[in-house]
Amino acid sequence: MSWTVEILLQGYPGKSKYHGGLGWSTVALARGPEGRIALLDTGGFGARRRLLAQLQAAGVAPEAVTDLLLTHLHYDHCLNWPMFPKAAIHAGDAELEMALCLSDGDPLYPEFTVRALARHPRLRRLRDGETGLPGVTCFTAPGHTLHHLVFVLDGVRRTIFSADVAKNRAELASGRADMTLDAGAHAASIARLNALWREVPGTVLMPGHDLALTLDAAGGMVPHGQRACAIEAWFTQQIEDVTRFDLTEQGWAGSRIHHG
Repeated sequence: MSWTVEILLQGYPGKSKYHGGLGWSTVALARGPEGRIALLDTGGFGARRRLLAQLQAAGVAPEAVTDLLLTHLHYDHCLNWPMFPKAAIHAGDAELEMALCLSDGDPLYPEFTVRALARHPRLRRLRDGETGLPGVTCFTAPGHTLHHLVFVLDGVRRTIFSADVAKNRAELASGRADMTLDAGAHAASIARLNALWREVPGTVLMPGHDLALTLDAAGGMVPHGQRACAIEAWFTQQIEDVTRFDLTEQGWAGSRIHHG
């Protein structure tokens, strides 16, 4: 029942100031027993071309994906399930029922996607505990949404896919979230996540908007891989005149804003 998990799309620990949600979220590929190939979250619509390219590089056709595991139903995490025509879709029962009760036009929940998902013949509704996939369990961690799920995958290196329970290193370290529906419940969820992470040495934690992380011997967070993020823009009348903004720590100093 051993799973191997790799990042397909890097989550980015930032948000847009003037153009709505940025929504660059983590998507991971998991290969497991019995030939299972699963995606952990599916990203937003704007990620489709990149997601297809990353799957091709990993040697996986969309038709070969057997399972989709959705942590929650915000637009930047769930929209791309129609890309995978043979996959079972595993989503939280309580999260889905809550989303179905929202009025059209909610800023975070894509109403047409949610309704189509609810009547999909391959939908599998999850509650806390076993997911039906060998070696994969889940539990509810409220705060970012009231019914957000965390997935735990057994393997040579145990993997916790936490998505937006703690979106980045700052939320993990501080125990506080930038976006929350219930600050107290959310703090308890982050504390539970941190405790679970520390139970088994070598466990990989995959936040929703950051690089994958492990802990060193002193308990410090160690990111996996190199962040890659850039925007190209046209500010003049020349099509060849392209300005590239490197949005990584190395390429962009930015201006820091202290809150509180």
